[in-house]
Amino acid sequence: MLKRRGARAARILVPVLAVLLLVMLILSVSVGKIVVPPVDAVKILIGHFVQGMPWMTDGSLTTMQDNAVWQFRLPRSALAALTGASLALAGALIQAVVHNALAEPYILGVSAGAGVGAVSYIVLGIGLSSLGIGASAFAGAVLATGAVYLLARKGGRIAPQRLILAGVALGSLFSAITSYLTISTDAQNVYSIMFFLLGSVSAATMPQLILPAIALTLVGVFAVLRSRSLNALLVGDDAASTLGINVNRLRATILVAAALLTGAVVAVSGGIGFVGLVVPHVARIIVGSDHRRMLPVAMLSGAVFLTTCDLLARTVAAPAEIPLGVLTALVGAPFFLWLLRRDRSDRLGMGR
Repeated sequence: MLKRRGARAARILVPVLAVLLLVMLILSVSVGKIVVPPVDAVKILIGHFVQGMPWMTDGSLTTMQDNAVWQFRLPRSALAALTGASLALAGALIQAVVHNALAEPYILGVSAGAGVGAVSYIVLGIGLSSLGIGASAFAGAVLATGAVYLLARKGGRIAPQRLILAGVALGSLFSAITSYLTISTDAQNVYSIMFFLLGSVSAATMPQLILPAIALTLVGVFAVLRSRSLNALLVGDDAASTLGINVNRLRATILVAAALLTGAVVAVSGGIGFVGLVVPHVARIIVGSDHRRMLPVAMLSGAVFLTTCDLLARTVAAPAEIPLGVLTALVGAPFFLWLLRRDRSDRLGMGR
């Protein structure tokens, strides 16, 4: 009964969330200091995507409106959607690896490693200077992933408990390094550092969408193809092994994929918490633990959630902008605490 209900919910939710994401993207590119009605925003987007030039044949749309929609609002809205979907997917994968619904991407220390890379570039000029802060942040995330992977190995296998402990320890170490670099740098650098660490997509450009889009596509396809194997992990390593699954290889591959996916989005959007924790958990409650239906729902929900948060971040306190990480924490933390109180321990398991 639960499986049929979850499957029915997924069939309804996937198209609904897809339409809602499209609506939120259109609304996001329409709202701002320069007013662009949604219909005109759609005209501008169609003009660029289909005709290869702004659609202003009727003279009602100005160059300023076109630039606002195409050059400034669309990249940040698209990056918010990519980041939300990526963090939700990474969270779902990591929760499968450690068999714990309370795990999330940043528990691996990947975000903290990206923070060290970004801050080192800002403060010391250390990093991939030719590619900028994003590439340096991604390099830090890759190094953190490698360190966590090596520390989590025990007897040639990835131990979930060691994985969590290694991620927490390295995350604390990286955060300490970041804090020291922040307080020891010039005041003019502190704003850039804090804005990156708290998360923001305000400076997004079209080229910055390439790496997150490629990472999300590759990891998403991999996750969907291995969804049955991910389901097998839910019943335990021994049961999965009897089904012919190389548990250690699968766990290591998922870990690397989720960590690099997290690093790809953190490198361009900074530290944004709670998405990878709350969204997969909610998706699991609604449609069940079967990854064949849970993963698409989680990714679309993450995209909708973060696109909405980005819209609120730049409109609630306008003309000031709230960092995304602050807003997701303000929304995510109380919501997750409500879930804990509502569902208790019987709904926090992974086997539902």
